[in-house]
Amino acid sequence: MTVTMSRHGRRWLGLALGGLLAGLSAGVSAADFDPQQGKVRALVDEVAERGIDRDWVERAMGRAEFRQEVLDAMSGAAEHRMVWHDYRDIFLGEERIQQGVAFIDAHREAFERAEAEYGVPPEMIAAILGVETRYGRITGDHRVLDSLSTLAFNHPRRGDFFRGELAAFLEITYRQEVDPASIEGSYAGAMGYPQFIPTSYRAYAVDFDGDGHRNLWTNPVDAIGSIANYFAEHRWQPGAPIYHEAEGPSARPDGITFNAARPPSVSVGELAAAGIESEAALAADTQVVPLALEMEDGSLRYRFGRDNFYVITRYNHSYLYAMAATELAEAIAEAEGRQADWFTATAADPEERP
Repeated sequence: MTVTMSRHGRRWLGLALGGLLAGLSAGVSAADFDPQQGKVRALVDEVAERGIDRDWVERAMGRAEFRQEVLDAMSGAAEHRMVWHDYRDIFLGEERIQQGVAFIDAHREAFERAEAEYGVPPEMIAAILGVETRYGRITGDHRVLDSLSTLAFNHPRRGDFFRGELAAFLEITYRQEVDPASIEGSYAGAMGYPQFIPTSYRAYAVDFDGDGHRNLWTNPVDAIGSIANYFAEHRWQPGAPIYHEAEGPSARPDGITFNAARPPSVSVGELAAAGIESEAALAADTQVVPLALEMEDGSLRYRFGRDNFYVITRYNHSYLYAMAATELAEAIAEAEGRQADWFTATAADPEERP
């Protein structure tokens, strides 16, 4: 009997076989993270208690290497030091917009099914992929095992968080029979088309093409469904606006917190009293996230983020990221010639969805 495999199936099989061969040949070495000592041993104990072969975990940690460049990159992330107009320019180029149009066209069935099942429009899903990895073109060149080990045992403040991510990564790769040293991603340990961190991979990844694997590393269909699932699980409201345009003073009013990655908690009435008026017809008690975006000429562009804006910040806790993804989605929809009123509304709100 002749068995025909898809391109994604062949790539998946290659990852799996690589993992099995590495598991047979790799032994514990005098590595940067000794699996017999201290906090590394405690992590090995924790992962082994989840039903994962202890020898396998020890071999994996014996191959992990410390990477100073990972710690350096963590302290210099773009979201920590950029203003809106600079950040926007990175992601709103014409090439990235047209690549988004082409990516939707290439995977239209998956995008349409994701919208039908989860309520998230194709342009929003594509924009996340466009910002994260240029639609799978740039998924990172750091070994995830090294990045997470370095951060888990050397980050000055967030070691506990990254130890949880490392444990999840080891569990995922073991259960999917993939060599943990073969997976590359970002310096922070994010992986694949959508750059899920391991705990998000474990919680929100879906087998959207039905091949029996949740493969976000090489399978764009699984990535499309998984992003939609992530948004739906964080209470994306189908058809509801992401933000509203607003007008306000040249300087930010005192007493208002702008650009916070938290649920809408400032009333339209309070903002109106401070001189910031929405272009949409919103009730005074409507809760929003006040946004003040710094433009190249030094002026401020005010916007009111809604619940869907907050959902995007659950993917990345930066208002710059959320706004860039939103504008890229808008630009992709415009390039497609698609009417997309769900980005923003200048009239009364559509009916709220639960």
